[in-house]
Amino acid sequence: ATPHRLPGYAHLRGEGLEIGAFNHPAELPAGCRVRYFDVMAIDEARRRFPEMDPDCFVEPDFLGDLDHDGLASYEDRSFSFVILNHVLEHVANPIAVLREVCRLVCPEGHLVVSVPDKNRTFDRDREVTSWEHLFREYLEEVTEVTDEHYMDFLTKVAPEIFEDPDRDIPHELRRVRSRHEHAHVWTSKAFRAFLVRVFKLIRVPADCVHESMASENGIEYFGVWRLRAT
Repeated sequence: ATPHRLPGYAHLRGEGLEIGAFNHPAELPAGCRVRYFDVMAIDEARRRFPEMDPDCFVEPDFLGDLDHDGLASYEDRSFSFVILNHVLEHVANPIAVLREVCRLVCPEGHLVVSVPDKNRTFDRDREVTSWEHLFREYLEEVTEVTDEHYMDFLTKVAPEIFEDPDRDIPHELRRVRSRHEHAHVWTSKAFRAFLVRVFKLIRVPADCVHESMASENGIEYFGVWRLRAT
């Protein structure tokens, strides 16, 4: 349940794009029009995530890979708002993705962004991804999540598989890659600091109009930011 998001969504108007809605699309105010972008079609999502209710998945209007110029066909300032709920932890290059997403938002439009707080999820034993790590990936124009990221996921989230001599570790790596498991992790405080640094780096002036931290909502950082005209 995400009732803490509703006051943030109340700021949204016009036509927007939701990226990675998956099985939990945003509950938007009446009058908002939204299209959906995702990395996999609904049938593939149901196959890869059998533990989820198959009737809850959203059918994407557009398919693409955020790390491989998936948004390149959209013109600048195409949408009044863009929603990124629980997306950035999955991508190879979060800074590049944020830069591209901000390009799509019209002046005085809104960016909605959330990530799970590692301390409230299965990532609790993992280290916060540092700015230096993420900035290096940005400078190197990284487009693929490396096996090292997914090995960190496996060793901290599912350490028991390494105690079983019959487990096929390469197979486990392929499985978590196919599911796009978490490559990067933050606490609410660390993600907010990261987001502010990204806005400064890409020279996008932004004002936070609604915010909720995991200490309040129990699961995530959630923020709605108005992107001012430059």
